[in-house]
Amino acid sequence: MGRAPCCSKIGLHRGPWTAREDALLIKYIEAHGEGQWRSLPKKAGLLRCGKSCRLRRMNYLRPDIKRGNITPEEDDLIIRLHALLGNRWSLIAGRLPGRTDNEIKNYWNTHLSKKLRSQEHHTNMEANGLDDHLMMAIGSSSCGNHDVSIDIMQPNNEVMATPDNNQQLEKLYE
Repeated sequence: MGRAPCCSKIGLHRGPWTAREDALLIKYIEAHGEGQWRSLPKKAGLLRCGKSCRLRRMNYLRPDIKRGNITPEEDDLIIRLHALLGNRWSLIAGRLPGRTDNEIKNYWNTHLSKKLRSQEHHTNMEANGLDDHLMMAIGSSSCGNHDVSIDIMQPNNEVMATPDNNQQLEKLYE
């Protein structure tokens, strides 16, 4: 059986946020701080659920969020980190200051995966093309121009957080 819903959702506003709603949320958080997301909407005068308020704050309204397009350097780093970490968006976002995990996931799904698939299609004269290249990069010796020996993969394909893993991630920045 699933979890209980976060709220009844009856009478709540759905869809895009308005500038007025953003202003109410920002004003409330500046006065009272983050937290207590379930009770925040009512106290702030919003007809939204707490989860919606939290996601709006975390993904769009935080002051430290970097605005604008993803740079070619960030693009390259996302590709290399994805080869190392897979779809672990929050870990990847932790290496890109000012970018959210949701933003990186959406960017990957709308731009990079298509771009890499297109490259694979054009270079697929070899047996398995890019997929084999990525698996080789993940499994053994290299990731781009950087040597990354990865023996941190577990049988369930999860990356373990180890000091050696941090050293491997640091190599990506060299």
